[in-house]
Amino acid sequence: MPSYLELCETEFWRQVFEQETDYLLDALKGRREILSVGCGPAIIERGLAERGFIVTGLDVSKEALNGAPDTLRTVVGNAEHMDFLNSSFDAAIYVASLQFIADYKGAIRETARVLRPNGGLVVMLLDPKSEHFKRWTQDSDSYMCRIRHTDIPELEAEISKYFSVKSEYFLGISGEKVFQSNVQGQASLYVVQGLKKHGSCLGILS
Repeated sequence: MPSYLELCETEFWRQVFEQETDYLLDALKGRREILSVGCGPAIIERGLAERGFIVTGLDVSKEALNGAPDTLRTVVGNAEHMDFLNSSFDAAIYVASLQFIADYKGAIRETARVLRPNGGLVVMLLDPKSEHFKRWTQDSDSYMCRIRHTDIPELEAEISKYFSVKSEYFLGISGEKVFQSNVQGQASLYVVQGLKKHGSCLGILS
């Protein structure tokens, strides 16, 4: 974990995290209690907490959560079986984490359950067609090589069972350059924003 944290402190990744944080600040307006699924050491979540959000970070790795700031509530657990009551949060975020969860369908279903009525969702998906993804997956040590799900339309379709969605490409990356782009191939992320459908906390859609 220390080597990963050191990587996160580089200028390139600082810019990436800054862009992602700004995006989330805009997408989460009007929300207060946020669940971050697969948060790891919670670098972006720290930024959200500093701006007034009450953030709970969930991750399967206790080691990863050891790097999270004390300002966050952290919980060790699986996304597919969350130890939270129904309607516990105003919104949930997945920052490049959903594609690494084996049972992503279970994770999405659980996310809908723990969100309040009209709860919000922001899922940042790595775009496998992007230059950034192709570059990093050439490195066998990169965390991107552990990705399990690359079919973005399939992921979005599953999310749509529980949420009304809108989506866009975001965050251009070329080499070490970070820039604004919503063009497929240039953008490193495909972001799905969702609004919880009525009745979806029980998996029963109206």
